[in-house]
Amino acid sequence: MEWRDDAIVLSGRRHGESGLVVHALTAERGRHAGLAPGGAGRRRRPVWEPGNRVRCRWRGRLSGQLGTFSGEAVHAHAPALFGDAGRLAALSAACALCDALLPEREPHPALFRALGALLDALEAPESGGAWPAVYVRWEVGLLAELGFALDLERCAATGGRGDLRWVSPRTGRAVSRAAGAAYARRLLPLPGFLVGAGAADAEAVRAGLRLTGHFLSRHGAAGGPLPPARDRLAARLARRAD
Repeated sequence: MEWRDDAIVLSGRRHGESGLVVHALTAERGRHAGLAPGGAGRRRRPVWEPGNRVRCRWRGRLSGQLGTFSGEAVHAHAPALFGDAGRLAALSAACALCDALLPEREPHPALFRALGALLDALEAPESGGAWPAVYVRWEVGLLAELGFALDLERCAATGGRGDLRWVSPRTGRAVSRAAGAAYARRLLPLPGFLVGAGAADAEAVRAGLRLTGHFLSRHGAAGGPLPPARDRLAARLARRAD
């Protein structure tokens, strides 16, 4: 059995002397694993760096086998980010979340496109200081793709669309200032930039990461911890707000 597809590399784990077990998010087949023979070697290792876009070929005797990957890099995002530790941390976090949370071999074409758009935004010089907000919005989209979309359109209590300030940590639905004032300590702050009502400053980004992190940990990771790469990004961006 054999197929070819466009893919974004999520991770690579050493296997044997020079092999690499690669996890990639493919355009048509979702998160898929394969053994890249020689992938840990000096010549082939640059192909399989996380965040790389590759044109890959998978081959296996049976569809359920690990199979083997071969491929060529189409675009390498990480080298363009080496001078910016924050953007590089965002790339690592996004790839690690997809690798940890997505079911294997379940197609997610919209998420494949969204991850590609995020990587383009991280690399674009004109994104300036806007990329943290782009990243938070990407995590909101990841939650939706996992089946746990946040409802930030209207207040869960009143149905109104104005002055939305919090999110219920249980339902993921927005709550207005008036309806939630008495329960504010139990609710998660809703940063205004997620509903078009505020700037995406450092404090708002930190609140956004706390919001998405709560639901990613609760639902996507089956109650377990998020990948260390995501924790490192959150810590880095939190320092900007202090």
